[in-house]
Amino acid sequence: MKKNPKILFISQEIYPYLTESNIRTTLSRMLPQYAQAAGWETRTFMPRFAEINERRNQLHEVIRLSGLNIVIDDTDHQLIIKVASIPEARIQVYFIDNDEFFHRHSSGIKDNDGALSDNAERSIFYVRGSLETIEKLRWTPDIVVCQGWLAYIAPLLLKTAYHDNPFFHDAKIVTRIDDNTSFKPYRADFADIVRLDGMTEQHVESIKGNPVDYEALAKLSILYSDAVIYDTPDAPKAIVDYVKESGKPVLNGYESEDVKTHYLNFLNTLV
Repeated sequence: MKKNPKILFISQEIYPYLTESNIRTTLSRMLPQYAQAAGWETRTFMPRFAEINERRNQLHEVIRLSGLNIVIDDTDHQLIIKVASIPEARIQVYFIDNDEFFHRHSSGIKDNDGALSDNAERSIFYVRGSLETIEKLRWTPDIVVCQGWLAYIAPLLLKTAYHDNPFFHDAKIVTRIDDNTSFKPYRADFADIVRLDGMTEQHVESIKGNPVDYEALAKLSILYSDAVIYDTPDAPKAIVDYVKESGKPVLNGYESEDVKTHYLNFLNTLV
């Protein structure tokens, strides 16, 4: 294994910042902790959702990383970076923030009627904001782990628009798959608004022309990933079959009681 490898976590939800504790939020918190304890360098990102109490969780803005404008569908959106720590885990978390995307909702990814209608744009803003911040930090990850469907476009961007970027060129990309299928499909022109310089129509062919549902989004993430992790035996069969056909390295994270060793051994094989 490479000495002191670096691992980036682009996470949708992390416990305890979002209080619902489930396998997705808990593992998003524990995996960075496991990696750091094993000698890895880590960076962890999540969106700064409206229900995260900044005072209670001691978030503060990092001025030197904030201020970049990210253009989505010809509209500028200001990127604000905040940071906080989970003291008992000794993990620092970077929060991607923006008034329009994250402050006008009472809930992170859903309202009382279901999934939020602008989650597609928020996904693009969140992932691009995370990658641009890593570049500003001048930090070169060996592995990037994408946790939660809000992060599922990261592999596409990393393998296309950011592929020649020296901070990401050699990174191995891992997608974590769970059973979270309850979200509103992304808008039908998602393939157009997600495209950046360095991306062709062929890169987004699988999602072009139709609303992008969970299965299509997960398959897109897997297509551009180097490895896949399952957190549940209840992952959709169509996605499981797609991974088997891809021949990519797979970890069934739920198959071992020693979760820490199980995950770290798998990640070590990628570096």
